[in-house]
Amino acid sequence: MTSLNSWLRLEPQCRNPNMNTGLQARVYDPLWFLARQWQVGEFQGEDNGSPIKAAFTGESARFTRYTPSARLSAPVTGQAYDGAQIPLEALVERERVRDEQTPLKKLRLAVEAGQHFLRILGRQTTSTDYAAQFKTKFAFSALSSADRNALDPASVAYLDLMMPRVPDGRKLYTKLLPLLRPTAPAKPSLPTNLTIAAGDVAEVQSAGSSWLDWYEHLFSEPGTAGSATAPASAWLPERMEYGFSLGSHMASGERVLSSREYFSGHLDWQDFNVNEGAALGAVNDAPSKTIKTTLIPAPVSYRGMPAVRFWEFEDASVDLGAIDAGPEDLARMLLIEFAISYGNDWFVLPLELEVGSLFKSSSLVISNTFGEQFLIRSANESGTRAATFRMFQLSNQPSGLATPSVPDANLFLLAPSHWTSHESRPLEEVHLLRDEMANLAWGVERIVESATEQPLNRLEQQADVAEIQGDPQRDRLLYRLATQPPDYWIPLLPVKHADGLRLKRGRILAADGSQQPVAAKGNILVPDPKSGLELYEEEVPREGARVTRSYQLARWQDGSTHLWIGRRKRVGRGEGSSGLAFDKLR
Repeated sequence: MTSLNSWLRLEPQCRNPNMNTGLQARVYDPLWFLARQWQVGEFQGEDNGSPIKAAFTGESARFTRYTPSARLSAPVTGQAYDGAQIPLEALVERERVRDEQTPLKKLRLAVEAGQHFLRILGRQTTSTDYAAQFKTKFAFSALSSADRNALDPASVAYLDLMMPRVPDGRKLYTKLLPLLRPTAPAKPSLPTNLTIAAGDVAEVQSAGSSWLDWYEHLFSEPGTAGSATAPASAWLPERMEYGFSLGSHMASGERVLSSREYFSGHLDWQDFNVNEGAALGAVNDAPSKTIKTTLIPAPVSYRGMPAVRFWEFEDASVDLGAIDAGPEDLARMLLIEFAISYGNDWFVLPLELEVGSLFKSSSLVISNTFGEQFLIRSANESGTRAATFRMFQLSNQPSGLATPSVPDANLFLLAPSHWTSHESRPLEEVHLLRDEMANLAWGVERIVESATEQPLNRLEQQADVAEIQGDPQRDRLLYRLATQPPDYWIPLLPVKHADGLRLKRGRILAADGSQQPVAAKGNILVPDPKSGLELYEEEVPREGARVTRSYQLARWQDGSTHLWIGRRKRVGRGEGSSGLAFDKLR
């Protein structure tokens, strides 16, 4: 049977041309609203006034001393440090980039430095072109057969192309530096092996001086002229982390903050601990300053907060009511309760502080609309319950297995760290992993820096060599006393140490029968050829670790640009297998 459906359409009909009735928002049961307000306690009025003025008093001490060590057993004299000149990450991480002593390192930099010198010289107005003389007198040394065998094919091709066309920037720097910047009373001069017309000497000297300034200030390095210098590196090879300390002069004496495990690339307050008893000599520097200022409190505002006015549309990009919280999510429930119900009861004081300083609050007095004044105490002075608040609070340097204590709850650190930096692709990458089948740990040099400062993939390099050499005995059964791991897998052997188990870098003999050990080629696994490398066993966990070296570029608050090479440590990719086995028949 066919059914007949019918319906009535409901349409709003406005009987009044104005909108007064709709704007009144009438209700038919106002008593119900009054009862709900009474139930939730909205009729419990409090005679509280809104804050209108705040008087803040505190102490500010700039960091004036730095030392590349976090474990200070005795007072030391730290080097002078000015956070307004250089970001702290650059000072801690940077290492030498230029190398004028090693022949087969930093060759691309030497080529590009020679190119830039010719550009600067070409801008000078001289009677003749002197570029050919500099190419001849400061030419690159020819590559020997041993050098060509030691370099990768890409580096050899690059050097064959560029070396005859430009002077060697390393030789230029070594020769021009003492001549153009002599000690008084000597005057600047040019190399005697150059034939320069008398009228062009000033122009060539000007080009050389400009080039020296560019060459010395292109990178941020330890010992660079015009910047803070580090007496030693802050990198700890046995930890694959950085460790350093900062000192400031406060009214109560010197305060030293130490960072023992920094490897993330960005420094903040959680990376530091108060090192009680340590001294860097900051008491001899400028003392702290007293901060006295009057502030106007501003109501807290955040995305998604309830609207204050009745007809105001709320921000729909954040839906706080859609957040799920289980019975055990106490912190999440408290956050939602604050955001929805009590957010408009909080105020913000816009206090401006100096970057690169340690602060201590003394007093905070709030004046409200009734003319009353209230002294707001710090968390550690407000009783036992409030003293457990630990946000932005520095702890003492941990000692052994003891729980770090809180030295002073009023200390606040505003680190002289950059907001962000641009990171290049890794120049070097090492994977630290465990091999349970071989009962060893390995340092896998996945990428190393070539002679022309390009990332060299060790896996692809070994695959190319194996393809060229081939296996002439692949159709025969061969007995192997031990299989040959890849040559870029460096063994880390467990050894007993005074403070526990260490993983010492070892070597594997080459498979060609030459009895020559296969050594690491990068800088991460070769921190010191004399003392070797002994990693703490806990630094190679089951998930492994990934350590990289790369260029970092950041702009500081004074507008200066800083370029340096830094290291990062990240979580690895789990366990691995080198294929090492014994008594094998292939």
